[in-house]
Amino acid sequence: MKNSPCKLMRHLAAVICIALFSSFAFGAATIVIVNTNAPGEGFNDPTPATPVGGNTGTTIGEQRLIAFQYAADIWGANLNSNVPIYVESSFVPLSCTTTSAVLGSAGPLEVFSDFPGERFGATWYHVALANKLAGEDLSPDGNDIIARFNSLIGTDPNCLTGVGWYYGLDNSHGTDIDLVTVLLHEFAHGLGFSTFVDKTTGENFFGQTDIYARFIRDNTLGKKWLNMKAPQRAASAVNSRRVVWTGSAVRQGARHTLIPGTPLLKVTSPAGIAGNYDVGAAAFGPPLSSPGVSGNVVLADDGAGGTSACTALANAGAIAGNIALVDRGTCTFTVKVKNAQNAGAIAVVVADNVAGSPPSGLGGTDPTITIPSVRVSLADGNTIKGQLSTGVSATLGVDLSIRAGADTSDRALLFTPNPVQLGSTISHWDTIAFPNLLMEPAINGDLTHSLKPPQDLTLKLMKDIGW
Repeated sequence: MKNSPCKLMRHLAAVICIALFSSFAFGAATIVIVNTNAPGEGFNDPTPATPVGGNTGTTIGEQRLIAFQYAADIWGANLNSNVPIYVESSFVPLSCTTTSAVLGSAGPLEVFSDFPGERFGATWYHVALANKLAGEDLSPDGNDIIARFNSLIGTDPNCLTGVGWYYGLDNSHGTDIDLVTVLLHEFAHGLGFSTFVDKTTGENFFGQTDIYARFIRDNTLGKKWLNMKAPQRAASAVNSRRVVWTGSAVRQGARHTLIPGTPLLKVTSPAGIAGNYDVGAAAFGPPLSSPGVSGNVVLADDGAGGTSACTALANAGAIAGNIALVDRGTCTFTVKVKNAQNAGAIAVVVADNVAGSPPSGLGGTDPTITIPSVRVSLADGNTIKGQLSTGVSATLGVDLSIRAGADTSDRALLFTPNPVQLGSTISHWDTIAFPNLLMEPAINGDLTHSLKPPQDLTLKLMKDIGW
């Protein structure tokens, strides 16, 4: 059977000072880091550095390269392939401001279909996985994965002010960004944790499905993406918290990883809006619990008609003993919740001020906050506000019958925000998963370097697609 390759990313135009770095100390797969940085840049940066957290490099460039190989070896120890995997790697300036940055990216350089050893015909495979299944290098003159990371982090004072890369290997990153964790995440995309379907149009890549998309199911339609037309896939890509992974390995792993307890706001009255509303939980204050906190929902009043709770509340008498509803904007989430708490609120619901779903969580830190709080979408916030004059009763808590980040059948939820987030939609787990998972769209500070249960589900997904 003739193999059918398709270039997914072009090789870098100029490959300068190429050096190969590989380790054979780990078991089942060899992952080779191909250094494409020019002299004096990226991996070749001669700036002196003090060894840290098991990383023995004495320059920034050496420490970057050691961290890259360390992450590659973690993957190598968990995969099985007799074909070496080549990762075209570099540290280069990427988008960055004082408050946000592109950390890095990785993906396959080629995809293949219809090759010896495939599990499904007419299906695209990431080149590294295709090589593993074929038992030979289907593209012997090319690399397999391209990885580009941001060299401005920790070196440019205008890039993420006060935050840098942590090059140690022990995950003791503190307030910095653990490079090894981000590398494990991005390497996963290159190895198979991504789809090639166009998320905005739903069109398959060059007219055929891919191995990742074969395991995507929309619970609303009761169909897999494989059996949908392009418009249905496009609609599914923004069907928040209704799209799941069907692979049996992930499903089994979810039962040993994700804890019971999906966060929700349950409106009990009036009947016209009663039901469960998706929420994003806060990173501060007590965790949501069961049976949860129940009360009437009361809109915060800052005075003069303000509802952001950025100052002491003028209607503290009405708020006391109830659930405060406040609007996002103007001040931090912790300020809003603390002002509602000071007014006697038993919980806080923050209504978003921009369209989209599902609602993300509330960030911040304040150890003096003792009441639970969540965010709801702009649409759901408006629905609740529209009934406040007649009285709205609700419970804020968790549903212990559903695991956090899964559906009622323990199938892990995929990230399907509305609108589409290019580079994130579908090719990540949903942010509601708990404990936090490596392949959520954001890198959380509590992640370990493990790829498998009970800490993570990434390796289980790799098993489902054929690793």
